Amino acid sequence: MHDIRLLRDQLDHLREGMRRRGKLEELAPVLDRAETLERERRTAITELEAQQARRNKVTQEVAQRRKAGDDAAELIAEGRAIGETIAGLEARRQEAEAAVQRMLYELPNITLPEVPEGDESNNRIVSSWGTPRTDGESLTAHWDKGAELGILDLARGAKVSGSGFIVYRGAGAKLVRALMNMMLDLHTTEHGYEECWVPVVVNRTTMTGTGQLPKFEDDMYALNEEGMFLIPTAEVPVTNLYRDEILELSDLPRGLCAYSPCFRREAGSAGKDTRGLLRVHQFDKVELVRYATPETSRDELERLTREAETVLERLELPYRRLLLAAGDTGFSSAMTYDLEVYAPAVGKWLEVSSCSVFTDFQARRANIRYRPAPGEKPRFVHTLNGSALAFSRIIASIMEHHQQADGTVRIPAALQPYYGRATL
Repeated sequence: MHDIRLLRDQLDHLREGMRRRGKLEELAPVLDRAETLERERRTAITELEAQQARRNKVTQEVAQRRKAGDDAAELIAEGRAIGETIAGLEARRQEAEAAVQRMLYELPNITLPEVPEGDESNNRIVSSWGTPRTDGESLTAHWDKGAELGILDLARGAKVSGSGFIVYRGAGAKLVRALMNMMLDLHTTEHGYEECWVPVVVNRTTMTGTGQLPKFEDDMYALNEEGMFLIPTAEVPVTNLYRDEILELSDLPRGLCAYSPCFRREAGSAGKDTRGLLRVHQFDKVELVRYATPETSRDELERLTREAETVLERLELPYRRLLLAAGDTGFSSAMTYDLEVYAPAVGKWLEVSSCSVFTDFQARRANIRYRPAPGEKPRFVHTLNGSALAFSRIIASIMEHHQQADGTVRIPAALQPYYGRATL
């Protein structure tokens, strides 16, 4: 959420941020209405302060008359009238403030200056690692290879839950567990993260704090009677662990990681890359979350992204890093790197991680602050997160990129201690 002062002092900056995302035409009415409401709110506050001062003066005059034994009925009546005026002004202020807050929830974050403007066609490849296989036509697609090896049961997943739900069996289930343990061990022992095991069902306030609500409620799996939601990523509960709290400067930067299943309806995505493991409604992921000061958050994004890349290198999967253009950057993000691996049999680059810095956008919604020094006014932290990594597309890429001539799939050396074998 944006600082309300942007509507008052930097409206042109806010409009420019929406333009760079390609959203200005769509959001111009929201900005105009929010600006009007903010003026009404400030006017109500000014009038309220004037009436409160007048009431205080009347109250003092009433006390003086009573002390002198004089009639104060007229002043008492005036005081009551002022009280009614104050109540009306306070209602106006609260109504305008609530409306402004609702509108601020509709506005995406402003991207950092280095983010290219425009849509996804302006995404920029920043770096790459490894050499993708070029013999994809001779390889078996992961959905067929998984069925052949008996590790994917797509038909029974669909029978049990519906399209987009996967059953891993035998060696496939063990592969999921091995990936989870490898990633968590890497991030906790080498990268310094504190591991968390968090709920996968959260309340509306928690979902609002990280930006999923109210904008993207249709994409979420909801438990409507309870007012709860299945998490789309561990980012949601982990970031909210410090909601409404004040951290000390010595606490920052702080890194937390968590494994969780993730649930996404992805409304409107039907028919897009739905075969095999490319687009599913439930998937597994290890998530990294960082809290930082405003001065260090940009460097922290580089650190976090590099930590996600390390996982791909340990899994020996060629990848590339993309800097997303403003129009392709997520709603809450100020800057995002996507990491993509190549699935040679499918012939596509697959996004397996998004690493983002949110500046104070999430922290304002969740009220997460830190104290720069003893006695100083608290400031909002900067939050970051990234997948390190999402399993389903990693498994697809492993089954295709590490496919061998004898029909087996080689397990990367770094994963073998967790898996216990050299091949699938």
